[in-house]
Amino acid sequence: MTSASPTRRSTLIWTLLALVLLSLNLRAAITGVPPVLSRLQEGFGLSGVGASVLTTLPELCVGVFSALAPVLARRIGTETAIAAALLVITVGLLLRVVSAQMALFAGTVLAGAGMATGNVLIPAVIKRVFPHRVGSLTGLAMMLLSVGGAAGAGLAVPLEHVGGWRLALAAWAVPALVAALVWGPLALRGRRELPDRAPEPAAEGTLLRSPLAWCVMIFMGMTSLMFYTLTSWLPEIMQGQGFTPATAGMMNSVIIIIGIPLGFVVPVLAARLRDQRPLVLGVVVLMGAGLAGLLLAPRAGWVWVTVFGVATGSAFPIALTLLNLRSDTHAVTARLSGMAQSGGYLLAACGPVTFGVLHTLSGGWKMSIWLLVLLLVPELGCGLVAARPGFVRLRTRRPADRTGVGAGVG
Repeated sequence: MTSASPTRRSTLIWTLLALVLLSLNLRAAITGVPPVLSRLQEGFGLSGVGASVLTTLPELCVGVFSALAPVLARRIGTETAIAAALLVITVGLLLRVVSAQMALFAGTVLAGAGMATGNVLIPAVIKRVFPHRVGSLTGLAMMLLSVGGAAGAGLAVPLEHVGGWRLALAAWAVPALVAALVWGPLALRGRRELPDRAPEPAAEGTLLRSPLAWCVMIFMGMTSLMFYTLTSWLPEIMQGQGFTPATAGMMNSVIIIIGIPLGFVVPVLAARLRDQRPLVLGVVVLMGAGLAGLLLAPRAGWVWVTVFGVATGSAFPIALTLLNLRSDTHAVTARLSGMAQSGGYLLAACGPVTFGVLHTLSGGWKMSIWLLVLLLVPELGCGLVAARPGFVRLRTRRPADRTGVGAGVG
């Protein structure tokens, strides 16, 4: 950045600040709910089913709304879409404090839709504004996502003690609004430039006919499925092995904490490698070792928790980095991110439910754990394809792409 003009340098710094604030606001609204869930059940008269729906809604929203984010970005501009998403998050968080179940669920849907849009467009902004800093800035975003999620979970109960569950839910509307205001000037600048920008040839066509894009999506979905399933059920598995509830809960925290530094380091390493297949192989082998440990020696719980922390803390950052590494323009990055996160999160949402159903049917955990072992096969297969050097291609019905844009491996 030293050779950039003062105007260009100030824009880069402002964009970096905006990315930092955006990343910090994409998890806290989700992770802040479980710690005060019992109070919400009392305050809103939620049944057990209602509470389950409330905690599952954000993940489903990410799956549903992620596909719409690239379309919105093409229509109104990426910066404007992000600013609008942060405003939607703000409104959703404030709506959740209204004393009505409908408002609670509607606010959660709005917040989830805004977070989905931000999730998808972060890689596209990094690709366009900082093309030579993809690894380090993806790592920074991953680390800040984890920090924001940890802050949401850790501060929920203290905020509830200070001002009740309403303060615990609404407090995160303030940083979301601040982030929206920071993105405002970038959105106005982007809107002024939008008519003058040349159309993106790579934005035409579909990724649904690209085998590489499907492999990226499945790999992201499987990595997310492993994380959400393990963090949902590992405490109960460990309690069944004689660990106290407090210790079992701490194991989940350790998995998340291990992932914070890895969220920064792994994308930097992945971006420096031409071929990311060794990283994919490594995380899948680690996950397999952890699952085998749960089956064969579950009493060594802390060993497997450490293994899971390294495996899950590395796998999702790899998947997120691949969104940039497998696309040649920021427009394609947005499309690939939308497809991968939409399909991936919908796939991941099936994991905890199926794991629990198998536990109920079998009366134990072995069948459920064996399911995760079997799912390592498509995770490894698709991951190795997704990690191979090359770019996704947007397919059209025309027999050949005469522009040559997006040529790659599939």
